[in-house]
Amino acid sequence: MRFIWIILLSFSFLQAQNLPENYFKSPLDIPLVLSGTFGELRGNHFHSGLDIKTQQRTGLKVLASASGYVSRIKISHWGYGKALYVTHPNGYTSVYAHLNHFNKEIEAYIKKRQYAKESFEIEVFPEANRLQVKQGEVIAYSGNTGGSGGPHLHFEIRDGKSRPMNPMLFGFDIKDTYKPEISDLFAYTANDTSYINGKNGRQKLRLIPLENGDYTTENIKAYGKIGFGISSIDKLNYAPNKNGVNHIQTSLNGNTCLAVDFNKFSFSETRYLNQYIDYEYYIENKSRVQKLFIEPNNPLSIFKENKDNGYLEIKEGLSYNYLIKVKDFKGNTSSIRVPITPKKDSSYYFSPQKKQTSYLAKRNHASVFDIEDVDIYIPKNALYEDTYLAIKKEEENYQIHHRTTPLHYNITIGFDVSQYTEADKEKLFIARLSDWGKPYYSRTYKKANRFTTKTRSFGTYKLVADNAPPLITPVNFRNKKWMSNYRYLKFKIEDDLSGIQSYRATINGKFILMEYDYKTDLLTFDFNDNIVTETENNLKLIVIDNVGNTTTFEGTFYRKTK
Repeated sequence: MRFIWIILLSFSFLQAQNLPENYFKSPLDIPLVLSGTFGELRGNHFHSGLDIKTQQRTGLKVLASASGYVSRIKISHWGYGKALYVTHPNGYTSVYAHLNHFNKEIEAYIKKRQYAKESFEIEVFPEANRLQVKQGEVIAYSGNTGGSGGPHLHFEIRDGKSRPMNPMLFGFDIKDTYKPEISDLFAYTANDTSYINGKNGRQKLRLIPLENGDYTTENIKAYGKIGFGISSIDKLNYAPNKNGVNHIQTSLNGNTCLAVDFNKFSFSETRYLNQYIDYEYYIENKSRVQKLFIEPNNPLSIFKENKDNGYLEIKEGLSYNYLIKVKDFKGNTSSIRVPITPKKDSSYYFSPQKKQTSYLAKRNHASVFDIEDVDIYIPKNALYEDTYLAIKKEEENYQIHHRTTPLHYNITIGFDVSQYTEADKEKLFIARLSDWGKPYYSRTYKKANRFTTKTRSFGTYKLVADNAPPLITPVNFRNKKWMSNYRYLKFKIEDDLSGIQSYRATINGKFILMEYDYKTDLLTFDFNDNIVTETENNLKLIVIDNVGNTTTFEGTFYRKTK
């Protein structure tokens, strides 16, 4: 059977390049209404699928979009939560995420392995002939697990190289009669010898609406190498959600400058979104501006047409008409027309100087910096450009540059802790401070007199001590209680400083599988796992935070036996 699958995969992968529009069916048996579209801009990544609304509830039947076999099951407290991956004979894989639970066969398969591992979090890769599914078969039930912000089904289609593709390419019909909305337009100078309206840097331009729903701007005066950026969203019928657009194209005097297509990408490139957007503006204003020009060290494959990296070279003696067209998948289009008059007016020209510091980190080289008891290691290509870093100490806080500068790879921050006692070291961790000074745990690696953390965020860091153990609160448990009529056993676990690291529960000394939802702090055990076989049962729950503080809860409950 496995040999047959290999033949089918090899043969049909070539056929799959034709993008079969009738091969995949809807993964839900309700009308498809989206809360998220493919390729839209998210935190540090492009959205890799469709977020399908589940009528604000969980437990809807999730259907296999096409026949195949379950090739991967991953269960995590974070991210996709409970997720299924189904590989199909044509070489594609469909993904179903944030699930509540699986069908009986898959649920039994994965729970057996969770109990063997004694862990809720697990990832397995079943053999091709182990969990086969047919198109339209119920494989799971929708949920709100992992990093989901509300009940929905995250659905993906990936090609033979595990690259996510827009499911809309495969014939999924989502009604959309609305044009994309463009909220902001910005102009950028590319160097110190170019300017717009007499100035360097980023400038917001006023959008003038036209009767047909498109926009124009006032005539801008510019000279030299410049570029533009927009903030834009798309709305679909039946839902108010602000979704991503599908295609952007720019042209100058009728000649294409840049085309951006959001139908396919690879996970290895998705973090370059931070170089695609105006990252500084996003951090300061919580609005993502898509730069319609390609800066150095931006290898994104979403750029399909490219002349001069999308930049404009404005010269005196010529006239320019710049056009931006924004489309959704259905072809609804909004446009902005920008008239440009070349004008080299040095009386208004100024060039802002980049502030130089003693800490210059070059993109092409690894860098190491020290400040008192802290050292910072920045690997090669962690930065998108050479950067002067602002590094300073204020009392116990260490400012490691500004969070408005993106990092592509992890940097390492090390703290010398030789001045602390061994007892104190046990309770210390490295924290990243919020803008209002609240410490958040940054995974801390402890080795003798040096603590380190790896992070992809600049900001303010400090050592923080956590001496308080986690809190365990019974939800439906009471000592000596009869629980014969209960399906679930529930507790809340909380730790308001370093956070929960692990938990383990037993009944009569036997491990029980408890599901943890970090969004609600809820731990849940399902009595249907059939671990409880005695009338009198002794429960023990141990919760450990990220510095080793431990809380143990013990109690007895009763349950009728069959």
